[in-house]
Amino acid sequence: MEYERIADLPVTIDEVSTDRLERETSSEFTRVTTEFALSGPGPDGGRIGDERAVGRGEDVTYETAEHDALAETGLPDLTGEYTIDSFSAHLESVDLFPAGAPDRGEFRNYRRWGLESAALDLALRQADTDLASAVDRSLDPVRFVASTRLGEPPTTDRLEALRERVPDLEFKLDPIPAWDDDLVAAIDDAVGADAIRILDLKGRYEGTDVDVPADPDLYRRVLEGFPNGVIEDPALTDETRPLFEDADVRSRVSWDAPIHGLEDVESLPWEPDWLNIKPSRFGSLESLLETLADCEERGISCYGGGQFELGVGRGQIQTLAALFYRDSPNDVAPGAYNDPEVADGLPASPFEPPAEPDGFRWS
Repeated sequence: MEYERIADLPVTIDEVSTDRLERETSSEFTRVTTEFALSGPGPDGGRIGDERAVGRGEDVTYETAEHDALAETGLPDLTGEYTIDSFSAHLESVDLFPAGAPDRGEFRNYRRWGLESAALDLALRQADTDLASAVDRSLDPVRFVASTRLGEPPTTDRLEALRERVPDLEFKLDPIPAWDDDLVAAIDDAVGADAIRILDLKGRYEGTDVDVPADPDLYRRVLEGFPNGVIEDPALTDETRPLFEDADVRSRVSWDAPIHGLEDVESLPWEPDWLNIKPSRFGSLESLLETLADCEERGISCYGGGQFELGVGRGQIQTLAALFYRDSPNDVAPGAYNDPEVADGLPASPFEPPAEPDGFRWS
């Protein structure tokens, strides 16, 4: 397993700092994240005044108040000499939310992932290497889709604007009950039904701003209108479950929100064919990499999921996609696709990895 290749990498942390990031998004909300910087001696062992190495990671917790609280309280002491594995164990033993427990338990995983990814970035830089070399995998061009909402009331305007800039662009969409037969037909006319690679029903979210209630009419409309699309996170109720009894339909279903580790994969209602991999949900590098190894062994197709990362986190999910599921419909498009206005010069899929990778970064 790839985790065994990085678990014993030494990492020395002399200093920890945070940077609050903020940006408006195409989904009409203000995104705030925190980027972590872990500093230590460079690959030559230099310390203050000599070459330094900096590892970065990003906390993608969704509540702005949690980032503001972190900026005020700071983190517990994380300096010291570790391995990747012992640093992970240390994070398990400290409270990363000193201002108080977060509203959602999964935010603890998000913050932990930001710190573990920063530590891995630092360890690789101190070893003068990169993640692809460390896990003995090639870093190849990454195929991606553009994830976008269609507004309220929903229209095809943004799809058409994106297609004007990037011909043949494919998409991940979030159906809502306001989608009617006319809209499904309009999407087909505008970009073609097969261009919609993933349809995220968001039926497995609970207590968030993006919850979508189970709607058998919507589910039926989506299944029939996009016969080749991957259907993500349906809520299985007495009304919707019959729609997913056919084996061919089940083979199109993907899971996202319930997946935080291997145990969650094994407890799904049927053996999955698809999984959306959001690394921050797993919290630890070990949990992520053991799950990816299991999916590879079982023939489960994976694709990367984005969370409106504003900093280094976007490049890190792109790096993982390049290493593990490069040809999938990855929701890891360059950050410009999340801007409120559709800009000129958007990169097309697939996009190339850096010519000289370093650490755990895309660039």
